[in-house]
Amino acid sequence: MIKSTIRIGSGLALLLVLSLLLNSCKIGYSFSGASISPAVKSVFVDFFVNRARVVNPTLSQTFTEAMKDKFINEAGLSMARDQGDLEFSGEINGYDVRPLSIQQGTQGQDFASMNRLTVTVKVVFTNNKDHTQDFNTSFSAYYDWESTRSLNSVESTAVEVIVAQLMDDIFNKSVANW
Repeated sequence: MIKSTIRIGSGLALLLVLSLLLNSCKIGYSFSGASISPAVKSVFVDFFVNRARVVNPTLSQTFTEAMKDKFINEAGLSMARDQGDLEFSGEINGYDVRPLSIQQGTQGQDFASMNRLTVTVKVVFTNNKDHTQDFNTSFSAYYDWESTRSLNSVESTAVEVIVAQLMDDIFNKSVANW
């Protein structure tokens, strides 16, 4: 009983020391993986217009709000109204459904056993505290589903999964330096 108490106490002490070391570093670090200069306090996310050939009517709003939430909640930044230390703009330029995994049926006809929804977003990132980190990049993410289900039946889940993946990729490229 005493040995386990000592191990727990040692573990807590080690965690406290690591926490103090991380807080004393010049570059801020959070457990989300963000590595942000202490000079960076705010983020501005412009509305991402959907310019894809096929338009999901809620995707622009969903994507834009998810980006705001990601940088407020995981990077601890405040939202700027017009210009921030970090700025994001761009557009959704791809919303494509493609057959995947083509198979031959019993009658000799080909059919897709899986489908894939791919969303592509062009992101312009400006770091007003360090312009060497600026980028203009396209990001894509996808969701696969069995062709026995329609796009309408999986679309809300697919968009949720795709937007989450895009947020992680954009976040990592802009502030996690991965």
